[in-house]
Amino acid sequence: MIRVGIGGWTYEPWRGLFYPEKLTHSKELFHASRRVTSIEVNGTFYSTFKPPTFRKWAEETPDDFMFSLKAPRFAVNRRVLAEAGPSMAKFFESGVSELKSKLGPILWQFGHTKKYDPADISGFLTLLPRDYDGVKLRHVLEVRHETFLCAEFVTQVRAANVAVVLAESMKYPLLADVTSDFLYLRLQNAQAEIETGYSAEALQRWTKLAKAWEQGEEPNELLRIAAESAPKKPRDVFVYFIAGAKERNPAAAEAMIKLLS
Repeated sequence: MIRVGIGGWTYEPWRGLFYPEKLTHSKELFHASRRVTSIEVNGTFYSTFKPPTFRKWAEETPDDFMFSLKAPRFAVNRRVLAEAGPSMAKFFESGVSELKSKLGPILWQFGHTKKYDPADISGFLTLLPRDYDGVKLRHVLEVRHETFLCAEFVTQVRAANVAVVLAESMKYPLLADVTSDFLYLRLQNAQAEIETGYSAEALQRWTKLAKAWEQGEEPNELLRIAAESAPKKPRDVFVYFIAGAKERNPAAAEAMIKLLS
């Protein structure tokens, strides 16, 4: 399974490009979820939602659609990550399980100044629940400091079956080691002057890589840290076009979906 999507679904510059000009705001999720196959929700990073909201999202989207949720900032913007338990509990109790089969990975985005601390990461990983209220949970860490580019970190997350964001970014390091049963890409270099955000060549490259990861391969053309490869087995792949020239991200996602089909 390869899912391709965008960050959020409310962005005024998308009107006329992604949304019809007269589409009501209340219909934006319905529209977006039938053009892309997944959406990463950023709002859960800043605010606490309630069960009816998650239930409404599930009801408005197709049966095979999936949401990835960014975990709350209170859980990750802290000196000691291993003390995030209460914030995690509040997040899961807010009703995320109402998404049921449409709940994709939970994204834990660390601050760009957060440095690698093996003991603290170990404590944090032990806090991550594997299921909640009968719903299986998958977790992905976004690390944005170069100190995480070490084999010890890769070994830790691989043992916990936790993914690491593969970020294509001008600001943050890229780490392409496969560490779990799914891949999570955040592609952040869309360009305003290109109608699809990315060139045809770049989109074809990322599509080829996504297919390779889906089939259990671990391509060598991107930075890998660990000496050992992950076991070869089919994997889900989530690809999100995020940031950059944000107005172009829906077109980039749709272009990649077309290539995959």
